[in-house]
Amino acid sequence: MKKLSFFMWRKSLLLLFYLMMVPLLKGTLFANTFHRPLQTVVTGNVTDADGLPLSGVTIQVESKDMGTISDIDGSFAIHVFPTDVLVFSMVGFKTLSVSVANRDKLMVQMEEDVTVLGEVVLNAGYYTVLEKERTGNIEKVAAVDIEKQPMSNPLAALQGRVAGVEVVQSSGVPGAGFEIKIRGRNSIRTSGNEPLYVVDGVPYASSTLGESQASGIILPGSGISPLNNINPNDIESIEILKDADATAIYGSRGANGVVLITTKKGTVGTDGLEIDINTSMGKVANTVDLLGTREYLEMRLEAYDNDGIDPLPFNAYDINGTWDTDRETDWQDALFGRTAYITNVRSSFSGGNALTRYLLSGNFNRQTTVFPGDFANDKVSVLGNMSHRTPDDRFKIRFSANYTFDDNLLPGNNPVLESFLLAPNAPEPFNEDGSLNWEGSTWNNPFRLFAEKYEAKSSSLISSAYVGYSLMEGLELSASLGYTETNLDELRTIPATVYDPAFGLGPESSVAFHNSGKRNSWVIEPQLNWAFEKGPFEIRTLVGMTFQEQKSERLSQLAFGFSSNGLIESISAASNLLVIGDDQTQYRYNAAYGRVNLNLGETYILNLTGRRDGSSRFGTDRRFANFGAVGAAWIFSNETFVAKALTFISFGKLRGSYGTSGNDQIGDYQYLDTYSFGFAQYQNVVGLRPTRLFNPIFSWEENQKLEFGLEMGLFKDRIFLSANRYRNRSSNQLVGIPLPGTTGFSNINGNLAATVENSGWELQLNTQNIVTEKFRWSTSLNLSLPKNQLIAFPDLEGSTYANQLVIGEPLNIQKVFRSTGVDTQTGLHGFVDVNGDGAITSPDDRQTIIDLNPEYFGGLENSFSFGKLDLDVLFQFTKQKGFSFLSSRAVPGAMSNQPGQVLERWRTSGDRTTVQRFSSGLEPMALTAFLNYSQSDAAIVDASFLRLKNISLSYPLLEQSSAPFGCLLYLRAQNLWTWTDYDGLDPETRSSNAIPPIKYVTVGAKLTF
Repeated sequence: MKKLSFFMWRKSLLLLFYLMMVPLLKGTLFANTFHRPLQTVVTGNVTDADGLPLSGVTIQVESKDMGTISDIDGSFAIHVFPTDVLVFSMVGFKTLSVSVANRDKLMVQMEEDVTVLGEVVLNAGYYTVLEKERTGNIEKVAAVDIEKQPMSNPLAALQGRVAGVEVVQSSGVPGAGFEIKIRGRNSIRTSGNEPLYVVDGVPYASSTLGESQASGIILPGSGISPLNNINPNDIESIEILKDADATAIYGSRGANGVVLITTKKGTVGTDGLEIDINTSMGKVANTVDLLGTREYLEMRLEAYDNDGIDPLPFNAYDINGTWDTDRETDWQDALFGRTAYITNVRSSFSGGNALTRYLLSGNFNRQTTVFPGDFANDKVSVLGNMSHRTPDDRFKIRFSANYTFDDNLLPGNNPVLESFLLAPNAPEPFNEDGSLNWEGSTWNNPFRLFAEKYEAKSSSLISSAYVGYSLMEGLELSASLGYTETNLDELRTIPATVYDPAFGLGPESSVAFHNSGKRNSWVIEPQLNWAFEKGPFEIRTLVGMTFQEQKSERLSQLAFGFSSNGLIESISAASNLLVIGDDQTQYRYNAAYGRVNLNLGETYILNLTGRRDGSSRFGTDRRFANFGAVGAAWIFSNETFVAKALTFISFGKLRGSYGTSGNDQIGDYQYLDTYSFGFAQYQNVVGLRPTRLFNPIFSWEENQKLEFGLEMGLFKDRIFLSANRYRNRSSNQLVGIPLPGTTGFSNINGNLAATVENSGWELQLNTQNIVTEKFRWSTSLNLSLPKNQLIAFPDLEGSTYANQLVIGEPLNIQKVFRSTGVDTQTGLHGFVDVNGDGAITSPDDRQTIIDLNPEYFGGLENSFSFGKLDLDVLFQFTKQKGFSFLSSRAVPGAMSNQPGQVLERWRTSGDRTTVQRFSSGLEPMALTAFLNYSQSDAAIVDASFLRLKNISLSYPLLEQSSAPFGCLLYLRAQNLWTWTDYDGLDPETRSSNAIPPIKYVTVGAKLTF
């Protein structure tokens, strides 16, 4: 009876989906129902040569857009006609065609092919292309790799896996963002380098709606990231579009590359329920080795002795007997050393037949923090989609909706810096009654920071629809529609209890930051596709248009003057309100685009793309611009003379592309005269003040992209090599052009004839090292060798950028003093007096250039299969420089803890060392010398690292073909080890004030019914 009721429930759900679509399809579903006797359900299993089940095999009905994927136990089910032919394909196996021939069950055995390309289909945005026939540079990260990592931001899945894509995590705090650069930094403006994000065909804005005064302290960088509202567990694949051929069809929006995110869809076959449950435990991946109490006290006493200060000052509480000199506290462990936990539960129900597919999934994720207290990030997401096609394949419709709600509660302040400042013998933080211990007003108790709270409640809706109709064979008219909406409510509270009670501050001194933001966007893209094939010649074309509008609004207020701290979260309870931000913007964009793809014998391929863009961010005379690209490929392994002469080459392709794209990432209304409300009042009226000058010729940045690539498979693709050489030049830079102070404005937004070039090599190597009946081992290596350079900037020396940029050097540089080392007689740092004026001053003597860009970066992955046991190991590596941890500290000897390396300091005349003598910070010469050191080349250290990024071990405990349900057990680890000589918390962030990436260990089970 249980099986029967479950069966009836599934059929009822299917019937409900059918009835929902009836008004749209005008009866076509019922027509399909009446014709179903013409079809039959074919079931079966797919195995390899050893009889082991193969999961993830694509099973396609030949010449029709119908298919499914084999389950974890190799089983499949598909609706077909008795005369149909099924095509079985999977990377690493030869494609196999099997005729149904009136059979209702098939047992299929696939032969090893050790191929890398196979029939892999890539999403290029407006169209799809086979991996082996692509002319552009597109890289794909599939769900099988994304699911191996416990993460809240999908960009984390790209780290170490994609050549040419540098992804840096800003902090290990839940909700923190990632900085992504696809082939380097194109714009002088730091805010103009974001790629375009497209989720299921809908553009998704990645800029934060947050207020920096609310979120910027605990979430460094861009604050709360909207990309955290995209659930990684719902993602089927992420494609990265890099070169002109791949990005030009996106025009201005693709100047910095395109990130295409595709969510999971229903599969053809028996309705199925999947439940995935896992839990993770995490700690900060690294802490700094600081001085213990004994070494610290010795340092402090020596510092005062060096400075000739006796007796000790009254406020030297750590050494003058006020504090217990026998106490020792590891403040890093106390403030961010707790264990963080992640609980993740995902369930999905999917299925369908050859004509209709559906999926409904839900996900709950709870992530606690490494801070003391009940801080956590709760996220709930729901994904639903459905697709239908008529029996004659003339009409198609798809719909998808993804909704996420995120509630993130964090401390309102960052305790990391405080943990380094505190003396190890600082007082006990709590009194016996649990209240904060202020030790007679001799210190700022660090646990006061946790009385500050930051809460961000955000929601995101991403919905898309597609309707297509075949006018005639090879000609299809379609339209894509999308709507997104993002909402954010932030609250940061700073109660007066964070201050020493001796100050006598009451709730009237409490402060709260309230920020509310909303963004919605719609897009409509009609498109006409035409395909023609005759003999070896094939042509595919598309033309389309884009109409997009985006509206954003944000109100940020500072509230203070409360009667009670219990009312601090209520804005209406404040006696004073100050508006610190009130923005309402509208952005409109439209374009016409086209593509022509010519393919001769699957050997000679030419791809032409073009787009005319219009953006509301520019003046009426410069609002439109044209962009385009040409890409070509020669698959020389298909040439007869190559196949005969070079039999070891199984695949070979040369390709190249050149084209242009634009950039309008400058913000809205930047070309207009604008006014803002002032803070002062005149006769109880708030005045206006001019904030921007009008510039009617404000126009696009332009990015010219050139690339050449070689792809080669050897020995039946047992070895597959890809090499790409690229050069991108971004000109007509959108910057603030300086103005004389007499104008009343510091600059005017305009275009500058400055040019930034990014060039480099991208290398990828995939090998099938061992392939036997019981053991398989494959390796994947990617290596990026980037170079960033400013090649032109008119009158740079006379501009405000003179101290930041140098022609011929990268954008990400630092001008620093040149160190001569620690003087063996004085024990103080010395520096080169560049201008010879007898003094070390900035900026005149800061002329040594340090490049902080990575010299190279990449990843190495090894995959092993021992029968049914699968093991994947991913390493991430980067060669780079960074500022030392010591350079961000107080002068060694001051009332602040120090890293252990300071013990190698100068002590007596003649000592040769890299650490100057201890000083209390009260002696001017020692203090100045150390401050100059922190801005010198002596403070630059090797920040290279090799990180064991991910380990994944999985085993199918039960297989659905022989049990009531399938069960896959897995064990995973993230950020497990990092090998580096960097002396700070983390070489990736290279920050002295950010929580490093968290080291997680995850156990879980995936159940399929």
